[in-house]
Amino acid sequence: MDLHPETREAMLAEAPASQDDARRRVTLADVAAAAGVGVATVDRVLNGRRPVREATAERVLTAAERIGYHGAGIIKQRLLAAAQPRRRFGFLLQKSRDAFYQAIGASVVRATAAARQIRGEAAVIHVDELAPVRIADELVRLGGRCDAVACVAVDHPHVTRAVAELAGRGVPVFTLLSDLSAPDRAGYVGLDSRKVGRTGAWLIARTAGRPGQVAVFVGSHRYLGQEMCEIGFRSYFREHGRGFELLETAINLDDPAVAHAFTLELLQRHPDLVGIYDAGGGREGIIRALREENRKGLAVVCNELTDATRAALIDGFVSTVIALPVDEFCSAVVAEMIEATSDGPPAGLRHRVLPFRIYVSENVDPA
Repeated sequence: MDLHPETREAMLAEAPASQDDARRRVTLADVAAAAGVGVATVDRVLNGRRPVREATAERVLTAAERIGYHGAGIIKQRLLAAAQPRRRFGFLLQKSRDAFYQAIGASVVRATAAARQIRGEAAVIHVDELAPVRIADELVRLGGRCDAVACVAVDHPHVTRAVAELAGRGVPVFTLLSDLSAPDRAGYVGLDSRKVGRTGAWLIARTAGRPGQVAVFVGSHRYLGQEMCEIGFRSYFREHGRGFELLETAINLDDPAVAHAFTLELLQRHPDLVGIYDAGGGREGIIRALREENRKGLAVVCNELTDATRAALIDGFVSTVIALPVDEFCSAVVAEMIEATSDGPPAGLRHRVLPFRIYVSENVDPA
């Protein structure tokens, strides 16, 4: 009889020490006898190891509850979990080597598996080639094998077409971190990008030692989230930034190598530089250039708490990090996808905005 190791241990623990114990303790074998099945079948129901017919599993649960078996609660939980609908959620992320996207990928897998309303499975795809047509093709392929998908993507007609195609098949598409103008999207989950940008400006205006020149980086204006961060950043300085000069925005393609080269050139050409705001990615390249030039003391604000930004905060090369709460964000994404694939009426366009976190050298923990 092939029993799960935990079941064998439980049966040994069930062995009565005396006749009085025998009268009180209900064993796994008792459950099997009361249900009219073998002990191995009760083991499978208890541990969810192999499929058991629903009627048989219900009979085992009924017998366990009737005779007072101590594991009846566990059996009931197993049956309730097995009754939940199966869902496969797809997540199209970017830059497989980027620490931030790696953290997002790992977290959505955990959040999907932990969701109690479903028996969930997460499919995570990282796209390193960020051409819109490649993103659109990957999105359609992923949606072809998932019940719902969520993506980080540039706003482009190719991506809009992919979203519409999936929506036409009944596959809801959520945008993550940066919204899209695609009218058929199911919703957006992320931060209020304009508020993030204005907060970055507020921080630089107060942490720069004096007014002066401020550089702005974005990965691409095709990311609506980054564009809104830049708009918010510049609008704050128009209102409150007397004496500050904002330089022309640099496009770093969210590439650390490009950001590194741009930052080195920036430091050489603008000796009056007092601040840098990175509204997108490429943060590792900016930090590397600052370290190479030993430029501490600048008001540098960038996004997301990674090993690189944490170390830069501690060492004084970055003054502030504005960060997404990754686990809360991923749980919110999964909750929205569950809602969108439920049997209830369509929820309409969903817009889920999370509060961001602010880290400085005094409140960041070492890795």
